[in-house]
Amino acid sequence: MQTRHFLQLIFLSALWGGSFPLLRIASPAFGPWLLAGVRCVLAAVVLTLLMRLLREHWPPAKAWRALGLLSLLTVVAPFVLFNWAALVIPAGYSAVLNATAPLFGVLGAAAAGEERLTSRRLLGCAVGFAGVALLVQLGPVAVTPQVVLAALACTAAAASYGFGAILMKRATLAYGPLPSSAAVHVAAALILLLPSGATLPAATFTMAAWIAVAVLGVLTSGLMYWVSMRLMREIPASAATSAAFMIPLFGVSWGGLFLGEPVTWGMVPGCMLILAATAMITGFNPFRNRENS
Repeated sequence: MQTRHFLQLIFLSALWGGSFPLLRIASPAFGPWLLAGVRCVLAAVVLTLLMRLLREHWPPAKAWRALGLLSLLTVVAPFVLFNWAALVIPAGYSAVLNATAPLFGVLGAAAAGEERLTSRRLLGCAVGFAGVALLVQLGPVAVTPQVVLAALACTAAAASYGFGAILMKRATLAYGPLPSSAAVHVAAALILLLPSGATLPAATFTMAAWIAVAVLGVLTSGLMYWVSMRLMREIPASAATSAAFMIPLFGVSWGGLFLGEPVTWGMVPGCMLILAATAMITGFNPFRNRENS
């Protein structure tokens, strides 16, 4: 992996890490379904405008069934599940559980015959989980049925991301990053139309929630999905999903800034382990890159 790819992973992690505190702000106001629907509509509009600006062509009609499945796995299901979890558990918990996505990505890629399940990647997953445990020193949370369900929802969302990464890789190679990204979010907006409309009367909008959903829709959903698809075209799917190990690092930082969650120097060892795990899974070696340059 080249240095620019590794830096892009860090950039994506920084922005996606900020999505969890934003979900804590927007989800209580919009509700899980409506928040997901509005977020997808905003992303679809932004990506459609980019399609027109860059004169890209939409994927053929025969591709929309596969892109619809990709939409369910990497947009609809994770959005709704994380939105619901944000009503129950702190942002840090969701960020930590999201860090299981690379493991599912590695297993999914191996099961699909896309990549080899190497000992280095498995060890990288283990190191990453250890780093996450050190990084996020979460306070005690009473174990209730809702908390357990919220944790399971986050894990299911991470699994959906991980397994969906294989389809993302195939879509970006077949139809291009921008057309695939736009089609996925158009499909997601259509899928979420009815449930979003059904929950609209229960929504209580606030300015903070609107700002949060605007950032989520335009930036972390629309533009960053496109960036991740472009990156996935150039690196293995499991390597691209390894960005999830770094998300808790930024999720905790943004949570400390905006939600008052604790940030301590004791998190530094965890940060170092997370970066090491990402390098192990992606195969990034800065010294080798220097030698080859």
